[in-house]
Amino acid sequence: MAKEDESDLSPTSPGEELEDTHVLSQTEPEPEPIPGLEGVPVRWYDADRTEPYTRITPFQERHDTTVEFFYKPITLTALGFALAALAYVAMSQDLLAEGGHKRRVGVYAVIAGFLMFSMIQLRDGPFLRPHPAFWRVVLGCNLLYELALVFLLFQDLDSARHMLTLLDPNLGVPLPEKSYAEHCEFTWQNVWGAVDIFCLAHALGWFGKALILRDYWFCWILSVAFEFAEYSLQHQLANFAECWWDHWILDVLVCNWLGTYLGMKTCQYFEVKHYEWRGFRQTRGFRSKTKRVVTQFSPHDFTAFKWEGTVDFLHYFAVVLLLALFLCAELNPFYLKTLLWMEPEHPIVIARLAGIFLCGLPAVRELYQYINNPRKAVRMGQHMWLLIATVCTELLVIFKWSKGQFPVPFPTSVKWAWAIGLFFLVLYPTVTFGLPVVRRYLRKHHRKGKAKAE
Repeated sequence: MAKEDESDLSPTSPGEELEDTHVLSQTEPEPEPIPGLEGVPVRWYDADRTEPYTRITPFQERHDTTVEFFYKPITLTALGFALAALAYVAMSQDLLAEGGHKRRVGVYAVIAGFLMFSMIQLRDGPFLRPHPAFWRVVLGCNLLYELALVFLLFQDLDSARHMLTLLDPNLGVPLPEKSYAEHCEFTWQNVWGAVDIFCLAHALGWFGKALILRDYWFCWILSVAFEFAEYSLQHQLANFAECWWDHWILDVLVCNWLGTYLGMKTCQYFEVKHYEWRGFRQTRGFRSKTKRVVTQFSPHDFTAFKWEGTVDFLHYFAVVLLLALFLCAELNPFYLKTLLWMEPEHPIVIARLAGIFLCGLPAVRELYQYINNPRKAVRMGQHMWLLIATVCTELLVIFKWSKGQFPVPFPTSVKWAWAIGLFFLVLYPTVTFGLPVVRRYLRKHHRKGKAKAE
């Protein structure tokens, strides 16, 4: 029996612990834990499955296959066609002779090549319609504009004006400053005389902002804040000087409100719309197929934004950041067109406004996802990151080129107004979010002190 008992021992067990071993062997062994996640066993045929917590990506990785042929990867085919077109343009002397400026053709080819790479190889953003490749091109255009701004940041103002004449020979000529603060009597003739094409531009601009922000209060705050910004900067830009009724009636109550109202109604329509997408092949009839292709340019789904800036400090900071970003994006083109001597209706100015609108659509969606769903979006999206970089680089360019261009100093009243505004922006989160944290901290240490004393 001793030999049998000794044979039951492990090679490393000492003989004198035989009794303890018998005692332990008599106790019931604990059940082994079931392998898997939360008690669900992993079977052989789904051993390579991906659990939700491992898919930490900014946005959903689903592809819209409702128009099947539109989503097949053709990267090598596109590369072949692009190289063929590039070879034809580069080798055809007649085409280059007709083009005139070979350097300009080369720059256009570089831009086209970069945008093609962006369309094929950049990451997808939050939007699926009309196609993720379209938003990759938008991101590529934003990146090109940011690189151009970085280049201009290292140039002086006269050199930048000369470079723009290479794009448009009509540029490079000083423009007269126009003020809208004349004939400010509140009469029908004066009000009607102030109505021009820019009123329509105002309405369209706020229609776009409503589509981006998707919040009535946010749009109203931004609209009023922009008018106050015009008041505080009219000593630098003459076209910021307007009659009081032009600020608050034509701009805020008519143009801005109309654009915001129509934009929010569009958002509400998409919010309650029932989305049921059918494939192009499953759609019968020419009329139905045409309608299906047209609806490709409508949203795949729609998320209503609830910014909730008073919930916690993170939401408050996000709302203030977005407000400051939009104010800068609104003010920057006025300074750039003044410094570079461009008319408001110049194609470069229009392209910049349209580009910021297209970049803002996915950017604000990414910021909302980043703030409200941090477990899924562990980093800020690429559109928002690049939009912040672009607006800040524009500010740097404006600050550098503004030296000596605006000799009139800031009025004392404007300095006090901005100081009071910044004071309240800091005071509100300090009282609302900071003091409760300090109180909890003091209570916690007070309780610890009592416990130690007892």
